[in-house]
Amino acid sequence: MKTVRVAVVGAGVIGFSTAVCIAEALPSCSVTLLADKFSPDTTSDGAAGILFAAKFPDIPLERQRRWFKDSFDHLLAIAQSQHSPEAGVMLSSGWQIFKEVPADKKPFWSEFVIGFRSMTDRELKRFPDHKFGQAFTTIKCECTSYLPWLEKRFRKAGGQLQQRRVTSLDELSSSYDIIVNCSGLGSKMLVGDNQVYPVRGQVLKVEAPWLQHFIRDGDGKTYIYPGVHSVTLGGTRQEGDWRLQVDEGDTESILERCSRLEPSLREAKVLSKWVGLRPSRRNPRVEREVVQLQGRRVPVVHNYGHGGWGVTLAWGTALVALGLVRNCLREMPPQAKL
Repeated sequence: MKTVRVAVVGAGVIGFSTAVCIAEALPSCSVTLLADKFSPDTTSDGAAGILFAAKFPDIPLERQRRWFKDSFDHLLAIAQSQHSPEAGVMLSSGWQIFKEVPADKKPFWSEFVIGFRSMTDRELKRFPDHKFGQAFTTIKCECTSYLPWLEKRFRKAGGQLQQRRVTSLDELSSSYDIIVNCSGLGSKMLVGDNQVYPVRGQVLKVEAPWLQHFIRDGDGKTYIYPGVHSVTLGGTRQEGDWRLQVDEGDTESILERCSRLEPSLREAKVLSKWVGLRPSRRNPRVEREVVQLQGRRVPVVHNYGHGGWGVTLAWGTALVALGLVRNCLREMPPQAKL
């Protein structure tokens, strides 16, 4: 009999990854995922979903390496399985290019992607404004397919979904024994975290089936990511900007910058335009605390604030969140589990 009731708040890539990890690993828990928006209406759905990472300033590098490796290995196994088309997970090869030689020519994640190397002079000739580049094969994970696939996995493991807006953890205190907060930008209101802020991202999807390789400018603002059905062009990184409507000035800027790197894009047909707010924070919050709710002490596990690296780190931090839930279970008095 399932005894411990777990609520996971948030149905983006962090929330679903965490919910699946808990439901599959802890059959003694009854897991409910609550969110006001599900795919295709989450921020994750618009993410380009390509795997590499930036360093967070205050988290030990070893921990960041583990998050990346666990996520990469998880998605690589899917990419190499029969689930790849349905899950929207594929291998993707290409280049990251820099106008100036970066201080760190071999980033911490370089050993986990496939075939990482510095670009040759001949390869760089294509990009006359750039002095240095890295070539590698990584993974592209398209959340419009991946989230519904995770949802199927979650239901198969006995998980339940509830579409509702959670405005306060108090609402959940009487119905659940453990709360897992994966509410992203919603954590600003839900748990009063003023360190979370939006970074506005606008992208375009275009029809350019001839493109097979990704190109990313090292500043992170301009990128071309071929996917299964279209090519994602970006982007913007506008901190503190809450606007969700498409900005035509941004659209023109994205097309111009991307066409400079890949002139054939001038012929590409624009299929759609999309805006999302990355839930950014100086460091992601992956930890647990005990909160007093309606006179009860309720363990709360937090997993949010990944910024633009949600898809990249989702499975790695979900495994950490699972470990924190396990710790909560161990510390519960025996009668609470009955």
